[in-house]
Amino acid sequence: MSREVRKAETHDFNAVRSIMNQVQEMHVEWRPDIYKSNENLISEEIFDLMCKSGNLYVADVDGKVVGVLEVEHKHVESPAHVTRDVLFISSMAVEASFRGQGIGHLFFDKVKELKTISGADGIELQVNAKNGAAYEMYRKCGFSEKSINMELV
Repeated sequence: MSREVRKAETHDFNAVRSIMNQVQEMHVEWRPDIYKSNENLISEEIFDLMCKSGNLYVADVDGKVVGVLEVEHKHVESPAHVTRDVLFISSMAVEASFRGQGIGHLFFDKVKELKTISGADGIELQVNAKNGAAYEMYRKCGFSEKSINMELV
């Protein structure tokens, strides 16, 4: 079995959109007061721009796209903060039938590699409070809580 994380290419659009839609539906199920079903979360034009940015990756298993990873480089500098460069995981999603098979760990290996190459000080992400499986995976990979978002409805 061949497994790799590679930069996304324009021909990956349908697979990426399908995976993003699966995750959107999880969010809708957890928080229908905030999220809505939308099969057109991303247009082909926006996807092409994301591919060209070089910050969009896919997990490929035997030629099938089974996961999506988007990272951002963030420079943090303010009077209140220590100046840092952070690699921020803005999206990480795995095809439902491939969850629990190590794809997330493949993505983390790639992110660690990108951190080293870029010289970033750290890696950060946000996780939905209802997504216990992802939260536990992140903890097992060494992530710890930095802050907690709260709301009053």
